[in-house]
Amino acid sequence: MTRIDRRGLLRGAAATAGVALASPYLARGAMAQGAGQVNIFAWAGYLNDEILGAFQEATGITPNFTPYGTNDELLNQLRANNGAGFDLIWPTVDRVPNYVEFGLIQPLDESRIEVAKVLPSAWENSVNLGAVVDGKRYQVPTDWGTEAIAFDTEQNPLEYGTASYGDLWKDGAQATVRGHSSLIGLGLWLEAEGKLPRPLLDAFTDPDAQIEIFDVILAEAIARKGNIIQFWTNENEAQGAFRVNGATVGQTWDSTAAALASEGLPVGFIAPKEGALAWMEGLSIPTGAANLDGAYAFINWFLTPEAGAMYTNATKINSTAVGSDQLTSDEAKAFFAAAYPGDALEKLWWWPIQESWYITKRNEYQDRFLSA
Repeated sequence: MTRIDRRGLLRGAAATAGVALASPYLARGAMAQGAGQVNIFAWAGYLNDEILGAFQEATGITPNFTPYGTNDELLNQLRANNGAGFDLIWPTVDRVPNYVEFGLIQPLDESRIEVAKVLPSAWENSVNLGAVVDGKRYQVPTDWGTEAIAFDTEQNPLEYGTASYGDLWKDGAQATVRGHSSLIGLGLWLEAEGKLPRPLLDAFTDPDAQIEIFDVILAEAIARKGNIIQFWTNENEAQGAFRVNGATVGQTWDSTAAALASEGLPVGFIAPKEGALAWMEGLSIPTGAANLDGAYAFINWFLTPEAGAMYTNATKINSTAVGSDQLTSDEAKAFFAAAYPGDALEKLWWWPIQESWYITKRNEYQDRFLSA
């Protein structure tokens, strides 16, 4: 398993601290053209009016933001469009090979990307996580975050070191989880307890191993399904589980807990002792993109420290832009410190590349779990 943590991601930032904040590509390209639109298909909640307005003011390009809720929704929509309709998409890096397989995204022209603005470790480690396929880069890493344990601080307080994926499955839990990723969280707990027949990561590289491992996980999940009060598939559903449906614990994204906490709800977020599920995301250009200049202009603008900090402040998801961490709000810094105390960053469990055969079988197990 590739091990990356925020400290590792930030290494090398000092060496690039002298990078100019103004983008030469914005100056020579997009700003010179002035007009135009760029169509962005991104995760719901990622691009607010402040971010979109700042980009337009900096470049003169009008951004059109269309939200989606899941990786599968993004992939299916792009397949239906044959790679057309959008100039930029925002998949997780482990799913990039799926888009390449179906001919939906194009190799990036690295000469048009201001690579020095990306944390060096993020750029380098994204190679093995899925951004580069057959020697060609298809994604610029822009952000990373985790799926870990959200919890009601009053009814179900948890602490780092004892908090576990097992808290979601114990008798009496009032939990919310996502179908497919909850099986991985449960698998990590079972692996830590010595109850898997082989290492969990084998499921991502060997179809026979996936069946052997997931058979054990599925049986345990079905036996403990009564502790799950709601399944979620997107941000709104995960938040709703806590707001209205009585969840006191959940395996959710960091942004879910951050949004609830920002509204004054008693919701915390903590990495479990087995390791938070970590993901990296980034920007890719579909094969049918109509405005390549606008696409590269947005990529380079989003990698400025100011844009990265704006994004982190809004979502509590971590930017890969060099220097952005120095500009984030006290609230964002406090959320990060509370979520990843002690050795939590060293224990991050990074999603491996998920090939199409893995996704197909994974979805079969998810459906069996949900319908049981």
